[in-house]
Amino acid sequence: MSAPNNRAIAIAWFAAFNAHDLKALLALYHDNAQHFSPKLKVRRPETNGLIHGKEALRMWWRDAFDRLPTLRYEVVKLTADDDQVFMEYIRHVEGEGDLRVGEVLEIRDGMIMASRVYHG
Repeated sequence: MSAPNNRAIAIAWFAAFNAHDLKALLALYHDNAQHFSPKLKVRRPETNGLIHGKEALRMWWRDAFDRLPTLRYEVVKLTADDDQVFMEYIRHVEGEGDLRVGEVLEIRDGMIMASRVYHG
């Protein structure tokens, strides 16, 4: 894939996430995708922060959308190359402090194969 195509995937990712459109969000991921997040380590310690496959992603994000109905991400910066996108964004949840986040999407053949979240 090209950098512009991967950037378009990231833009679609933000649109789906902010709409809490689980179907559209999951459509961007390969069936065997992996996702790592420090929040997973806290909320689901048995995962050690890493989940595998669309069903695990579905459960993780369904829980987040149900618990945090005001959850949305504000894009700060997207940097794409032929294999990945680095996304910098601000996590907003009503009643919580904003959180600056970095996330890398690894993309192969137009599908997200892995995502890794970084924040303090």
